Amino acid sequence: MYYKNLLKKQIQNERRKKKLVVYTLSLLMCFYLLFSLLFDDMGLIKYVHLKKNEDKLILKISSIKKENIMIRKEIKLLRANPFYIEKHARENLNLARPDEYIFLYEK
Repeated sequence: MYYKNLLKKQIQNERRKKKLVVYTLSLLMCFYLLFSLLFDDMGLIKYVHLKKNEDKLILKISSIKKENIMIRKEIKLLRANPFYIEKHARENLNLARPDEYIFLYEK
């Protein structure tokens, strides 16, 4: 009888060890998957960083497009209107007519 009890205890201990090994391996696998999901090259943190960068670039592109439209309008005005050309030359290039003086002030 003693031998049967000892054998049962050994079998129970082996089952416990197997369960412990299975649980430990499962837990390690879960940690690995979680780590790779968050911190890998294609992980969640990298995705969030790239998404923020994409949003910044989209805003920059839209502001450059608006600036481009304004510059195209100014080019059309410069080509079509000689008075606008003169105004632009006076304000931006500090040009004047022969009988005029230009006073420049430091800001």
